[in-house]
Amino acid sequence: MNADAMRNHSTMTCAELLIRLLRETYGVRTLFGIPGVHTVELYRGLEGSDVQHITPRHEQGAGFMADGYARASGQPGVCLIITGPGMTNIATAMGQALADSIPMLVISSVNRRDTLGLGQGRLHELPSQQQMISGVARFSHTLLDANTLPDVLARAFAIFNGARPGPVHIEIPIDLFNAPVKAPASWQAPTLYRAVPDPEGLAEAASLLQAAKQPLVLLGGGCVAAPNAARALVEKLDAPTVTTINAKGLLGRDHPLDLGANAALPAVRELAANADVILAVGTELGETDYDVVFDGGFHLHGKLIRIDLDPEQLVRNQHTTLGLVGDARRSLALLLDHFPEPLQRHGVERGIERTATTLSALNLVNDPAFSDFVPLYKTLADHLPEAILVGDSTAPVYAGNHLVSQPAPRRYFNASTGYGTLGYGLPAALGAQLARADLPVVALVGDGGVMFTLAELATAVEERLPVVIVLWHNAGYEEIRRYMDANGVARLGVDIQAPNFLTLAEGFGCPSVRVESPEELANSLAKRVSSGPLLIEIDAAAWQRACRISDQDT
Repeated sequence: MNADAMRNHSTMTCAELLIRLLRETYGVRTLFGIPGVHTVELYRGLEGSDVQHITPRHEQGAGFMADGYARASGQPGVCLIITGPGMTNIATAMGQALADSIPMLVISSVNRRDTLGLGQGRLHELPSQQQMISGVARFSHTLLDANTLPDVLARAFAIFNGARPGPVHIEIPIDLFNAPVKAPASWQAPTLYRAVPDPEGLAEAASLLQAAKQPLVLLGGGCVAAPNAARALVEKLDAPTVTTINAKGLLGRDHPLDLGANAALPAVRELAANADVILAVGTELGETDYDVVFDGGFHLHGKLIRIDLDPEQLVRNQHTTLGLVGDARRSLALLLDHFPEPLQRHGVERGIERTATTLSALNLVNDPAFSDFVPLYKTLADHLPEAILVGDSTAPVYAGNHLVSQPAPRRYFNASTGYGTLGYGLPAALGAQLARADLPVVALVGDGGVMFTLAELATAVEERLPVVIVLWHNAGYEEIRRYMDANGVARLGVDIQAPNFLTLAEGFGCPSVRVESPEELANSLAKRVSSGPLLIEIDAAAWQRACRISDQDT
């Protein structure tokens, strides 16, 4: 039944209604999924629609693609997933999205209603699929009446648009896909406005900030929709600012007040410990953003003002003086109204000078831990200055978390912190490219982590996605090798056999090249095409030798 025919029918199947609601009510343009015997009827609902369907090679890849799509676009990534193994496969990706508050809608099949929980050994059967997946979802719902589908979808999008986002799971028993449903009279989604802090609380926060002698601002991923308000407020406060990994680009590239995601470094720790008033917005204050060396050394002794959509988050990790429940974008704008003039006139020490001194003390470019990667990011910035950088857990990404400065938010994200899954980088980059065809996308992966989802290279070729895959090849799990060495543990399971990645790429139909220096990387980036992916393998040992020789010559 095509779209025009559906409009002329007062009844349709549950599967048809699902696709129509997603497309016409919620504006979903892209779906990620692998068809299976339990979901074929959902695909009947796609017939005649203009919804793009992307077929990954593994359900984990589907989830990571949806995650990258959501981070790059700000819109929920939507997946269609098979019962049982499909759901266990996507659970890891949902865990990553939950940890970073990424909106993701996972719609799955489940066995017939009259068989649920009976343990009859049916195809793809789990004792309770919903119970299993609830731990990585904001909520998991089993549809028992097809006519309640609009209400359940509305609840999911209410989470995405009005509360702290994250993955939502809706499972539909296979006997309901063809169930007749009555088309609802209204197709318009409700308009939702997120909460804003109480005016009295905002006034109190403004008063504390006005009286501050050494203010500090901490901005997290919850602020990505508010770059203008965030930048204006930081400048009015004249305050040094930590922008976490998920908030990179919020203040623009190389803003003089931006300390980046460097809260674990000694100079920033000292600044934080000496701050008398701290404003933290849209951030968990979790260890993987503020204490990546895991020694408990990040301390806030001043008065802490926190703004977050989630009231529980206001009392986690650090002692809060004043907690305000509200959406970061609207809250920052309302708080900004309390500062019509910059706070320099109140005698606050020049924040730019103070921050410049701190940035100088960081000395990241000359830090041996990062120096090998400075040429990498300079080369990428020279050739692809507007690129979205999507990373896995790998050495260049660990360095990039400290080194990279982006021109706008939603252009740098990875799985190296928080939940910290491997295999994220490649499929998430594909999702980002699908969301932002107008921007180049670079996937930063390692030879160990990429093997978790290397099959998605086939998806990139099939969909002709021009993602540049920069593969750092250091022959194993280097981060874990260092941990073992540091703790006196013998190296076991970390010196793994790597395939010939160029041969693999050729088998997928993906152009590839191996490089050993920044100059060779620059030449390879210049050959990037818009008709499909390019894999650039960096020989880590050769690259490090080339960079050190270059440093000596300089």
